[in-house]
Amino acid sequence: MAVVPSNQGELKECMIKICDFRRKGMCRRQRRFDFRLSHSSNHSQVLESGNLCASFNEDWLLKNKAQELASCLNGRSIFLLGMMGSGKTTVGRVLSEALGYSFVDSDAHVEQAMGGTSVAQIFKQHGESFFRDHESEALRKLSLAPRQVVATGGGVVVRPINWKFMRQGITVFLDVPLDALARRIAAVGTDSRPLLHFDSGDAYTTAFVGLFTLTKKRSEAYADADTTVSLLDLAANLHLEDVSDITPTAIAIEVLVQIEEFLRGENGRSLRVYP
Repeated sequence: MAVVPSNQGELKECMIKICDFRRKGMCRRQRRFDFRLSHSSNHSQVLESGNLCASFNEDWLLKNKAQELASCLNGRSIFLLGMMGSGKTTVGRVLSEALGYSFVDSDAHVEQAMGGTSVAQIFKQHGESFFRDHESEALRKLSLAPRQVVATGGGVVVRPINWKFMRQGITVFLDVPLDALARRIAAVGTDSRPLLHFDSGDAYTTAFVGLFTLTKKRSEAYADADTTVSLLDLAANLHLEDVSDITPTAIAIEVLVQIEEFLRGENGRSLRVYP
């Protein structure tokens, strides 16, 4: 039975210690931790935690991490990168709410600019190059606004001009294993995924083969992101066997942790600061 710290200061102190343990990979080497918490008396309380998310309320952790990081962000937007099915939209909504930012899906932005035509239909009627042109224009406009979390399309990384726009904020790559991506996409079908829609093959195999091909073309570009959240590493830290068991809130927390580390290591790149 966990003993919960008695005040906000102790909770924050414990949260910081937990994040430090995660960054150092301590979770992989031992399942239980004892955190001795300072107390006003001569006694101390011990919090035993076998699972970080089980011991602390994820929403509380996310809210406090977001508050802690807000001043460091200086209003800079966050651009989430990753393959289709990586959870950019879901995680982006959670992040934006925690930070008090607006949320934008770049694909939805293009669809709106095209009078509500879906991405799949744009591909079918006009081709990929036409869509990419409008995608770049959408990113250009979005890069001018502060305090946004932008869920980008999976292929934004292939055009160099898009990096110029996204560098106005912070880019975060959500690195999800291909198997997990294929299972997610197969569960909902490939009709809305024009680059994965083939005439034959079962849904999982079709998705996996298509994703594998796309990954080979994009992996180097994804590596240019300011920081990366590896769901495999996060699952290991949380003692989960399947990355699909990681909650969007846990991923959002890790995004903020990785952004914090990026900001600490940032050396000299000019920042756009908003009041």
